[in-house]
Amino acid sequence: MGRTPPSSDLPRGEVSSSRAPDGTLVIHLAGAWVLRGEKPAATQVEGEITRDAVRKVAFDTQALDAWDSAILTFLVQLLEFCKAHQLETDRSGLPEGVQALLRLAEAVPEKEGARAKERRVPLLERIGLATLGGVEEVREFLDFLGSAAIAGWRLITFRARFRAVDLFLYIQECGAQALPIVTLISFLFGLILAFMGAVQLRQFGASIYVADLVGLAMAREMGAVMTGIIMSGRTGAAFAAQLGTMKVTEEIDALTTMGISPMEFLVLPRLIALLAMMPLLCVYADLVGILGGAVVGVGMLDLSATEFFRETVDAIALKDFLLGIFKSGVFGILIAIAGCLRGMQCGNSASAVGDAATSAVVTAIVLLIVTDGIFAVVCNILGI
Repeated sequence: MGRTPPSSDLPRGEVSSSRAPDGTLVIHLAGAWVLRGEKPAATQVEGEITRDAVRKVAFDTQALDAWDSAILTFLVQLLEFCKAHQLETDRSGLPEGVQALLRLAEAVPEKEGARAKERRVPLLERIGLATLGGVEEVREFLDFLGSAAIAGWRLITFRARFRAVDLFLYIQECGAQALPIVTLISFLFGLILAFMGAVQLRQFGASIYVADLVGLAMAREMGAVMTGIIMSGRTGAAFAAQLGTMKVTEEIDALTTMGISPMEFLVLPRLIALLAMMPLLCVYADLVGILGGAVVGVGMLDLSATEFFRETVDAIALKDFLLGIFKSGVFGILIAIAGCLRGMQCGNSASAVGDAATSAVVTAIVLLIVTDGIFAVVCNILGI
């Protein structure tokens, strides 16, 4: 673009002016007009033009040592000032490269209203856009759900194509590797439930019913829900990040090109793994939560361990355990679908992978809570 001296200690850019015999104001540019150097502002020359009532402006750059885009910024601002005040300008004294870049900058005029404030979107328009976005989300979800159902049917008919080693790997990730966090959360939640119940029940001399509270809450609701939330943040996000990364690196496109269904090869083993592991984790969470409640009952309420566990066994029916296990299986399917769906919808940038993981967690938790509410209403109607 221009000549730059090899030394890093560049002289500063300088500007001065003089009057030609015909009254033209000649602006002399000297020194190094580079970004990393010191440069005068265009307002310095604008003040002279306004004060001297100039009608024409010319340039002299014979003493110019080096230049880059810094001089263009100066000249563009100065030329806009001259144009606004209807002053004639003579650019022949500028270097040929500078003149070419100025012509290029003026060839594409600024879009009218580009600097205006962002238009405020009317309320009805925002509602319409949100509605259309929601409809599109539902359509994509149903489309993905249908594809998953087709892949499941192909599994039942022994036509699905995926690697058994991948399935066992996902089972290990969703099962054994999730035990520590499930143990911690379930134990603490059982502890909290027992504390909450103990504060109230001790006032009526009914401390023994803490066992009923903890047992029924863990078996029917909290075991499945807490395990689902844990797996949403742990496994659902991991599924979305894995598939999102494969989308960015075009591995999913490569599978499609080779005639291998990504739904069968990538989604189906993850779906099976979570469906198989969630009921087991739910039963484990129920037992650990009841153990946490027993710690409070025995240590704080002066109950014996025998009394606490006998009361728990009497309070919990088989249908309560089965309801929680069935819920956890449904939750496992929803978590896998949410994680894989967001992973497949991931964009092609690195930040899109993080967005997909976040969206997978939010989607999974919303689906879990809505589904649990539906279960509660249905169970109330059926008297379960």
